[in-house]
Amino acid sequence: MARGTVTLARAAVVVRAGAAPLWWLGIAAAAAGAWQDGLTGQWIGLYGGAGLFLVVAPGVYAARRGRCLAQAHKAQRAGRGAVLQDRAVTVRTWRRARRWWLAAGFAVAAGSAAAVPIAGGLALAGAGAGLRAKAAWLGRWEREQEALLWLPVDAVTRRGAGTGGSDTAYVRTGIAAGDALPGGGVRRGSPATV
Repeated sequence: MARGTVTLARAAVVVRAGAAPLWWLGIAAAAAGAWQDGLTGQWIGLYGGAGLFLVVAPGVYAARRGRCLAQAHKAQRAGRGAVLQDRAVTVRTWRRARRWWLAAGFAVAAGSAAAVPIAGGLALAGAGAGLRAKAAWLGRWEREQEALLWLPVDAVTRRGAGTGGSDTAYVRTGIAAGDALPGGGVRRGSPATV
């Protein structure tokens, strides 16, 4: 990587950032829908929602994995001037950039209960579960390669960032860098340097 100061955000943290809000918004929308009969009735909505969950979660998990791996294998080592962004800052930036999309997703999922109760919420929760599984998969790759993947912070707000959907190339560091574990979880103790 070229010399100079650049701020980097963890790719796995970017992937994982959407998992919790999608999961909990989906559960909330499903719970709200459980109080309605809708056009189909609650049981059909529940079974339909379970089916959607089982389709959406693996779909989100599988999306762009090949491109993600291809970019990961081409990643260059971070330069000494790299500044590693805190995990919490990356998560906050991702969620703030997509807050209206998250709100719209919840509104659609909750509103769909008037027709098919519960189903929309479980589909949204499935998207969250798929992102969490993808972050775990990325964490396994990082452990096997003993390297963490990073992106320039300006890529955090782009569509597909962290999952191979952005044209921004990954940068790699040692396994102990930053304050997030492989897969984007919270690292206990003091963060290491590049």
